[in-house]
Amino acid sequence: MKAMERKTYYISLADGNISQVKSAASWNYQIQATDEEITQLRELFDQNYSSDWQSFWRSHIPYVEYHFDRPNDGYDNGLQQVFKMLYELGDEETKAHIKNQGLLEDRFE
Repeated sequence: MKAMERKTYYISLADGNISQVKSAASWNYQIQATDEEITQLRELFDQNYSSDWQSFWRSHIPYVEYHFDRPNDGYDNGLQQVFKMLYELGDEETKAHIKNQGLLEDRFE
């Protein structure tokens, strides 16, 4: 049963940092998650990191327009999945911030 135990985590969206120590680094969101959920969140951050690099390299090709750019689409979709997960696992302040800032697309709400 220990694996299903929820713990408090502090999330920094900019650098994909996930920490259990509140003062270890600056953070944006506080969540309660199981080890499995943290693994899923880490995978989303890793996928977005990869998509971000692909977008960087693609950005050096001037004739591909942004709206026809699969790496950008992948990054945007991944970010939406991160916000969805943060909203589901977040404390009231996290949920309110995500909702008030309109950070989730309607399809996730």
